[in-house]
Amino acid sequence: MSAAYKRILLKLSGEALMGDDAYGINEEVVSRIVSEVAEITRLGVQVGVVIGGGNIFRGMKGAASGMDRATADYMGMLATVMNAMALADAMRRMDLEARVQSALRIDQVVEPYIRGRAIRHLEEGRVVIFAAGTGNPFFTTDTAAALRGAEIGAQIVLKATKVDGVYTADPKKDPLAQRYHRISFDEAIGRNLQVLDSTAFALCRDQKLPINVFSIFKPGALKRVVMGEDEGTLVHS
Repeated sequence: MSAAYKRILLKLSGEALMGDDAYGINEEVVSRIVSEVAEITRLGVQVGVVIGGGNIFRGMKGAASGMDRATADYMGMLATVMNAMALADAMRRMDLEARVQSALRIDQVVEPYIRGRAIRHLEEGRVVIFAAGTGNPFFTTDTAAALRGAEIGAQIVLKATKVDGVYTADPKKDPLAQRYHRISFDEAIGRNLQVLDSTAFALCRDQKLPINVFSIFKPGALKRVVMGEDEGTLVHS
């Protein structure tokens, strides 16, 4: 049985790398995520990854404490580079070839983001990890995921979260909350569902780039999504 998607963009939050730790990178969690990514690459799926930096530093939090917003956002971008390097190293240890491309130029450490080179890496079976967001302050890594997904011709953006989809209400607070299996962009807007931040969501909608929200902590969920099974919530045109 073949995968439903040939090329995907996986959005990982920095917090996903923490596991149950208060901050930083949990090696056990990273190894498990990498093993699931390796499994889908063996199916022939080309994988691009955008990673956040909230386990190290959050730009919004820095700005809220009085720091200049642009400065705080640039610090957050540097945190994503650290996460991307850690993820790529974990992939190397599992014999999964990966490249880190940064929207900020740090040529001694990682490759600069070059669209054509990224696509070539993907075609040659390498995982490409996009770091430093879009390279601009005031834009989130959600927006970077939507942008990179559109640029590389991904067929879907997979948003990996702690919750297994989009619900009618917060499932932690409301036991009657129901998971949406599929929902249109217009329905998500009408119901004010926070799937991605508004800029990222608008970009995916305009590019007709579907989004699947699923739990990265649910074993096998990533594979089920790429196989086209009912996993998480699919947001579509």
